Amino acid sequence: MKILLTNCNTTDSMTAAIAAQARASARPGTEIVAVTPGWGPPSCEGWYDSFLSAAAVLETVRHYPEAFDALVMAGFGEHGRQGAREILSVPVLDITEAAAHTAGLMGGRYAVVTSLAATFPLIEASLRDSGCWALCSGLYATGIEVLELDAEPDRTVARFLDEARKAVSAGADSIVLGCAGLASLHSRLDEELDVPVIDGVAAAVALAEALHQLGIHQPARPGVLAKAITERPLPGPTGGPQLGDPAASL
Repeated sequence: MKILLTNCNTTDSMTAAIAAQARASARPGTEIVAVTPGWGPPSCEGWYDSFLSAAAVLETVRHYPEAFDALVMAGFGEHGRQGAREILSVPVLDITEAAAHTAGLMGGRYAVVTSLAATFPLIEASLRDSGCWALCSGLYATGIEVLELDAEPDRTVARFLDEARKAVSAGADSIVLGCAGLASLHSRLDEELDVPVIDGVAAAVALAEALHQLGIHQPARPGVLAKAITERPLPGPTGGPQLGDPAASL
């Protein structure tokens, strides 16, 4: 099968890291094609960034020229999955809900450890919308900005470990990583903690593969509205590239 993987921001190095993470967890024979939006925020750290990101990602998906079997949206807490499901007939997996649903299958309650506390409202809204909030024991932040997570790996691991241990002490039965593209972080936390550590990219890829194997597709939507949305011309941001410009692919 072929999975289209979208980064929520325009930082190519993050797209490459997320793609590597997805490929490492995919089954043999699964092709991962990762794309970076042609415009949008370099990182998503609040409502404004998230809404811009959603528009850019949806237009990237809408104009992607080749067929694919599932879409994985690699932005933790970001907007856009409802829009993608409106215009696509293939499964759409968002890493936030994929990780939370996976944690729910383990039993007990899970906590999310993410980068900045500013993203808490977005994450909560995403988890509420997907029906996963009731099992969330809490949200924890490292205080490290998204684009700085790779700058000092040891510091990043230490901060995530500190917050994860706080969550476990407070009653969390599993930890969901509220970020993407940090496979080494997942491995370190998994070694150090006595509870499951769930990475959203790996969970979304696995669920996409399972849905494909089961032959499950997106349910039919009211076609008139969906068609009107996809055919309506939309301008790009002032002074920037127009929506629908080809996306960079890795």
